[in-house]
Amino acid sequence: MNGIRTENRPVLIAGGGIGGLAVALTLHQIGVPCIVFESVKEVQALGVGINLQPNAVRELYDLGFDRELLNSVGIPVQEWALVGLNGKEIYSEPRGTKAGYHWPQYAVHRGRLQMLMYHAVCERLGQDAIRTGHKVTGYRNDVNNKGVIVCVETRDKQSLEIEGALLIAADGLHSAVRAQMYPDQPPIRWGGSVMWRGTSQLAPIRTGASFVGLGTHDHRLVFYPITPADPQTGLATINWIAEITIDNSAGWISGEWNKQVDLDHFLPYFADWNYDWLDVPAMLSKASAVYEYPMIDRDPVPSWVDGNVALLGDAAHVMYPVGSNGASQAIVDARVLGAAVLKYGASMDAVTSYNEELCDDVSKLVLRNRGAGPFGILNIVEERCGGNFNDISEVISPDEIEAYMAQYKRAAGFSMEALNNSPQTIAVDPESQRSYSYGRPKA
Repeated sequence: MNGIRTENRPVLIAGGGIGGLAVALTLHQIGVPCIVFESVKEVQALGVGINLQPNAVRELYDLGFDRELLNSVGIPVQEWALVGLNGKEIYSEPRGTKAGYHWPQYAVHRGRLQMLMYHAVCERLGQDAIRTGHKVTGYRNDVNNKGVIVCVETRDKQSLEIEGALLIAADGLHSAVRAQMYPDQPPIRWGGSVMWRGTSQLAPIRTGASFVGLGTHDHRLVFYPITPADPQTGLATINWIAEITIDNSAGWISGEWNKQVDLDHFLPYFADWNYDWLDVPAMLSKASAVYEYPMIDRDPVPSWVDGNVALLGDAAHVMYPVGSNGASQAIVDARVLGAAVLKYGASMDAVTSYNEELCDDVSKLVLRNRGAGPFGILNIVEERCGGNFNDISEVISPDEIEAYMAQYKRAAGFSMEALNNSPQTIAVDPESQRSYSYGRPKA
């Protein structure tokens, strides 16, 4: 692709997570220089499982991460299922290519995906493209030169000012850039749900690659494999999230946004969840470590842009993790931004176009996820029968469920018909596109 004139000023990116790395890889693909500033000293494979929807997988394919590479960090999801507290199925549907999408849905280890993208940035853009131990603390729009001055603090307390064409803030939930853009923003919002997350070695169930939600809206377990079953042992790494909803009138009193906890801290909530197809206490007990998180988000803001500065990923739209939208939307953000830069150059016009295309719709998705997203079906079942049923069709009809799911998929941007028929976000020349393995072109 032809390079885009940026008057030798790079685009500056705050944050080396999935969103920031997707921006860097996209800008490199269209010929725009960039620098990523990451606050940690060393990027590591932290986190547990996440799902990537087909709309995000399509974008990763266009960035050169083919099925073979994504299989190295996760597995294609074949099924999404809801099961009632009595252990009986409420609803199931195929996912990814099994459902007819042109691209799979992936369950991946978040940290391993981040490291795959990190190594690709280092290989494609060079080691100097990511500056670890550098935290973006603020910015000044340079109106006269049509750029931005970015304030950076290093781990040894040096204060730097760096000039760029744009600043893309992918600096997460506690974004310093968003805080400057909206100094009076409300505090982080906790709706009362507490999550405990871990991974266990277990034989996968159902299809062997099923995403299962079990229980009720206020008391549930979500689990899915993020590795294939070992051919010798038959065991896979199962990612799980155990969740309850409690009174949040006193606010989040822990003081920590994530912490390691003992099993007995939460296992009593699930002690009697033992079915003929799954022993939940046994699964939870197999985890080597368990971490506690409040389910949180932020109120949407009216715009993600201030001059030559744009928010992206969780800095723009941190949302409840109920619809597998967080990482997927960050990747889509990066590609929509890249398409705007390809059209308008690294300019205010580009970030304005990006904002106009995504901000309103994604803000609505943040609010929709507060209503439990696709798990809202569990709300309906609980309201109508208390979660106990013999024949689910007597509680909620298949047509009602299908309509509910279709509405959510449209809102989240992965309606199958719309996605399959949509043009590439960034048209990739097939002759110049190469597949990479940790950033190295394959022979």
